[in-house]
Amino acid sequence: MTVIYGLDKCDTCRKARNWLKRFDVAHAFVDYRAQPVPAPMLKDWAAHLGGWEKLVNKASTTWRQLPEGRKSPGSDPEWSLLLREHPALVKRPVVVTDDGLVSVGFSDNGFKQRFGVGQ
Repeated sequence: MTVIYGLDKCDTCRKARNWLKRFDVAHAFVDYRAQPVPAPMLKDWAAHLGGWEKLVNKASTTWRQLPEGRKSPGSDPEWSLLLREHPALVKRPVVVTDDGLVSVGFSDNGFKQRFGVGQ
């Protein structure tokens, strides 16, 4: 089953979930503020996406408000800690499918390609 990780109040996460419902794609939603993502899973997501930089939203208000010293974690544990302390830094939504594919973000065309529907 597809799992959508995000924040309950996030508009983009809502759009992704509504899209999946509209096209009858079975999925579960995990609010990672209410249910923090374990460090090994965060590291796995980063590895699948091509690095921590691909998982972190550096355009966010949360990122801009971080002290400069926190903006350059030097290790996987430091990145994991930063994302556990500030879940809003994770790009949203994170989509994980049964085949292990991990992606971030939502677009109608991107989801149509990914799930092979509505084309």
